[in-house]
Amino acid sequence: MAFSGKYEVASQENYDDFMKVLNYSADVIEKGRNAKVITEVTQNGNNFTWSQIYPGGKTMKNTFVIDQESEMETMDGKKFKATVKMEGNTLICDFPKYHHTSVIADGNLVETSTCGGVVYKRISKKIA
Repeated sequence: MAFSGKYEVASQENYDDFMKVLNYSADVIEKGRNAKVITEVTQNGNNFTWSQIYPGGKTMKNTFVIDQESEMETMDGKKFKATVKMEGNTLICDFPKYHHTSVIADGNLVETSTCGGVVYKRISKKIA
């Protein structure tokens, strides 16, 4: 499937500004700035398991079905309900404070989040 794989962060754009608009503290921003987050995606048709493994062993795991409301978790552990949609080859989800899209481009996982006029882009290279 298109999204299935294991990806490691290769580059980020506007990380600091995005984290500031979400009101994260300077120490949290510093800690995450160069973190090599691993994203593991398992896709079976419209069923997804999306895990992010942070340095130090913390893992955030979301399981969802396209066009069905699911309970999700933010990167700081807050639970919320959302419906992930797919438009073409792009996954779209509205988190409580930001709009998020994910797409596979040139074999890379490209995630874009928008909040308060700040656009954060994270590109992760496929490693498995």
